[in-house]
Amino acid sequence: MPATIAQPLQLAKGVRAPVVIGVDEAGRGPLAGPVVAAACLLGSDFPAGLDDSKKLSAKRRALLEPQIHASCHWALGVVEADEIDRINIFAATMLAMTRAVSGLIAALGVEPDQVLIDGNKTPAGRVPEWRWAARAIVGGDALEPCISAASILAKEHRDRVMREHARCWPHYGWDRNMGYGTAEHLAALQCHGPSPIHRRSFAPVAQLVLI
Repeated sequence: MPATIAQPLQLAKGVRAPVVIGVDEAGRGPLAGPVVAAACLLGSDFPAGLDDSKKLSAKRRALLEPQIHASCHWALGVVEADEIDRINIFAATMLAMTRAVSGLIAALGVEPDQVLIDGNKTPAGRVPEWRWAARAIVGGDALEPCISAASILAKEHRDRVMREHARCWPHYGWDRNMGYGTAEHLAALQCHGPSPIHRRSFAPVAQLVLI
């Protein structure tokens, strides 16, 4: 998984600072494309104005993303549509989070003291590879800056992926709907059928496959 380390962990009096990683995902609901999770450990100079990515304008997210890249420690976990179909979207989301945290820890070389996850469930007990203390926080992407940063990274990366896919399959409008089931997308599905990156286990796509 892609990971960037921008600065060393801050030390105080020879004692390692607590390592608290924030995690969030993007892309649970779309009919096409991957689900993407981001894990983020804030640097000492992380940008101001972090918030739930859904509350930020596209312009603001695009401004914050490179600032987070440059000032924080981060990694992404991606699960593609075919794997989502095999294991279901909930399991895929938990797996994407696990991949993101694993990638970040591998790059950091230290274990986290705690992982804060947006939502009401964590991968603990659900993904065999998950081994870290985790706490789920409903609305955490608006409450914890490390989760807010992860939210922005996950959404910006996934949106970029969907815009790239739109070049190959322009009729679905993914550069505008990011794979969500808008009227435009559903109409294109009826006309053209599903693409290779559609989630065939999702009802609107599955119904077309069965026709």
